[in-house]
Amino acid sequence: MTTVAETLAAWVASVERDTLPDDAVETARKLFLDVAGLCIAARREPYVAASLAAVDGGVCTAVGHAGSFDAFGAALVNGTAAHGEDFDDTFEGGPVHSGAVIVPAVMALCEREGLGGDRLLVGVVTGVELLCRLSLVAPMATHNAGFHPTAIFGAVAAAGAAGAALGLPPAAIASALGIAGSMASGIIEYLSEGTWTKRMHAGWAAQSGIRAALMARGGFVGPRTVLEGPNGLYRAFAPSRAPDFSPLVGDLGHRWVVPKVAFKPYPCGTMVQPFIDCALKLRADGVQADDVRDIVCDVAQGTVPRLWEPLASKHRPPTSYAAKFSTPFCMAVGFTDGRVGLAQFSEHRIHDAAVLALASKIRYAINPADEYPRTFTGHLRAVLRDGRAREYRQPCLRGGAEAPLPLGELESKFMDNARYGGWTAAQAERLHAAPQRLFTQPTLHALKEFRE
Repeated sequence: MTTVAETLAAWVASVERDTLPDDAVETARKLFLDVAGLCIAARREPYVAASLAAVDGGVCTAVGHAGSFDAFGAALVNGTAAHGEDFDDTFEGGPVHSGAVIVPAVMALCEREGLGGDRLLVGVVTGVELLCRLSLVAPMATHNAGFHPTAIFGAVAAAGAAGAALGLPPAAIASALGIAGSMASGIIEYLSEGTWTKRMHAGWAAQSGIRAALMARGGFVGPRTVLEGPNGLYRAFAPSRAPDFSPLVGDLGHRWVVPKVAFKPYPCGTMVQPFIDCALKLRADGVQADDVRDIVCDVAQGTVPRLWEPLASKHRPPTSYAAKFSTPFCMAVGFTDGRVGLAQFSEHRIHDAAVLALASKIRYAINPADEYPRTFTGHLRAVLRDGRAREYRQPCLRGGAEAPLPLGELESKFMDNARYGGWTAAQAERLHAAPQRLFTQPTLHALKEFRE
């Protein structure tokens, strides 16, 4: 019997540069640009410095840093930096963050192995497709079990991406997927105190995928039933829901989900973003914070444990990282400042009395008809002190498939992130141009330009 991993492996082994659709290639370029900008933005953050302290020297690039590192270390640092501010891409239906896992994994592997841009491209597109599809098999069940889907499915997808870049045969790719299943990890206990561990999940998954693929290339054998087996990935990490593998393998190779990857306009939790848009609409209508008596948001039950409860903590988040996963804080700071960028999550802003006063007025009500996680929507109903009510809805995730970010806005985001990370305009321009040529280069020596 052909297992799910073997089906995936056969497809991965068949993907070549000329089989990739144009919109998937363009998405890969955007992902590379977005990830690079995020790595620069976070390069001076303490959690990145701490990650650098745990890696060894080698030949691979950590974006924005001097020197070179081993492939596993470079993947860990780049993935941690890219995901660290929660400003990286997401996928509706998962949700998972594919770019911060797959781009660092394939980039480091290709540098280690001396591969060219065509293998980089094949690995990135294949890995993103896998990660997004893996997240659709048992929606919400991984979060419900206390695990981070990006971390769990990221390790397996990164192994497939690395196998694609290396050109491994199907049997070795199936083993790589099986090996990665035992490397998958990542709990969401960071939510309790707003600590850093979620930040490393993408980097950990990236380096795990490289290691799994290299071990499989060397002959190490992993379980073929890693996905559907009685002790497989979904039984272990998503036990509350029977897996449905049709979204994973049903039309694999015929319909690509890569072009549906969403690029975030705000550096915070994915499902918070439409609510920020509603808060900005309220502000644009001329309402002042002092005018507001109460705000109630219709929300999906599945988002409450991470983004709304405990409500007292969400009203006054204990750390700047915890603030990124507080819908009341994100709405309040967006309303107050008229924007939500990296600066809105400083230690100063999370203690601002005016922001916290408005956040304390925001609460939620469960909407049983909410279609999360298939779609991410926002809503607020504000009652003003004079008794009038204002209501706003955001029907989709801005930056997602139904409302993609214009290329100009994505490029502006990159330039803003580069400046935030201390790069000069000249350095940023060089990196900005790289994705247009990198995937066609016979070598990846140009990645050295991404070092400090």
